[in-house]
Amino acid sequence: MRSAVHPSATAIPEPVLLADTTLRDGEQAVGVSFTRTDKLAIASALDRAGVAEIEAGIPVMGADQVDDIRALCELGLTAPCVAWCRLRREDLDSAQATGVDRVHISVPVSDRQLKAKLGATRDWVLATLPDFVRRACDLGMLVSVGGEDASRADPAFLARVLEAAQGAGAIRFRVADTLGVLEPFRTRELFGWLRGHSDIGLEIHAHDDLGLATANTLAAIAGGADYASVTVLGLGERAGNAALEEVAVALATTFGHPTGIDLTCLTGIADLVAGTANRAVPPDKAVVGKHVFSHESGTHVHGLLRDPATYTGLDPARLGRQHTLVLGKHSGTAGVVHACTELGLPLEPGQAQRILALLRAHYRYSKQAPGGEELRRWHALTTGGPVALAPATADRSLAKDPVR
Repeated sequence: MRSAVHPSATAIPEPVLLADTTLRDGEQAVGVSFTRTDKLAIASALDRAGVAEIEAGIPVMGADQVDDIRALCELGLTAPCVAWCRLRREDLDSAQATGVDRVHISVPVSDRQLKAKLGATRDWVLATLPDFVRRACDLGMLVSVGGEDASRADPAFLARVLEAAQGAGAIRFRVADTLGVLEPFRTRELFGWLRGHSDIGLEIHAHDDLGLATANTLAAIAGGADYASVTVLGLGERAGNAALEEVAVALATTFGHPTGIDLTCLTGIADLVAGTANRAVPPDKAVVGKHVFSHESGTHVHGLLRDPATYTGLDPARLGRQHTLVLGKHSGTAGVVHACTELGLPLEPGQAQRILALLRAHYRYSKQAPGGEELRRWHALTTGGPVALAPATADRSLAKDPVR
């Protein structure tokens, strides 16, 4: 398949809008169940951050879902709420009961899923989808159509589905990498090819089974997608989805392309969703992790203190955060000098090296950074000369708070 993709990574369509599906696909993650209060808080936070759309849930699941989605609609958010539907009349009826004015209609488009799930054929999709889209449009709804398992579908058939959906009134088509099997080169080629066949809005919905959800999302945008489906923290079915925070920051920095997202909101949203999902944010989670702007290594700390740009790829200030210098096993004297200066502890010639020796002895027994009290004690011990260290008596105490 030959494609007419964009010639460079920065040649991406205007605008790129992020459609968040934390309340739908995110809640499909194992063990995650949001209360109505949770959903209202998450939706409000997403709206403040500037997401373009909130996929609010699956109304056909029952009265509780209908009531939850209706409550979300009644918040009066700037971001519209969308109800997720299958190609079934009862799904559309349930969506209508919520008060949404947008629906997403999902239908399998790979031969395997059509046969196994629906006992249907490609011809059935092309015959059934247009009437269903028109019915939703007649109800006054904006309609997007999603091709489930699109990454394993015949591209020529996908193009026909796009044509049928747009001809019936759909404004957007979602290419769902349902199983997370795409890779970025193929993704960009696929979206470039689809864009060459249709001017309908194109959306990428990527799963992270191979750890490529964010990369595939960016590749799709480079190929012509103008919407990206994301979730906070990448929360979602199986290995999860493309992470809102990663996609938003990558577009704003690497691509130099704002999305309307307030990047300073991302850490707070991640903490909110993690708390309501009863999950911890990994400390090294890209963009929002506790330690992603923390530095311990002596060479890194030395460079940062000389010139922050030496070890700054993403400026933490753009996220409302800052660099943190932490003392640890791999610290050097520059880190010790900085920590002592922060605590107002004057240093004699050679004293930083003596404190560093105590620090390294400490880490032979502890995996936690020393606190301010420990550093003050080591400073006192090393004032006036070196301290003899014996392995059996080296400091084994742990600190609650690292020196920052």
